[in-house]
Amino acid sequence: MKPQRRFIKSIIETARTCDTRMPWERGTPRSTMIARRRAPAPQLKRA
Repeated sequence: MKPQRRFIKSIIETARTCDTRMPWERGTPRSTMIARRRAPAPQLKRA
């Protein structure tokens, strides 16, 4: 097997077994990310 094919095969296998949840995935993490983005920016006090 050529080195490049072996590298790509290992990347695909790693992506299949990855169980890390990203913020943009569907479900609760995505809804909390959207809510945080839509929240108004806090007003900062000026001296």
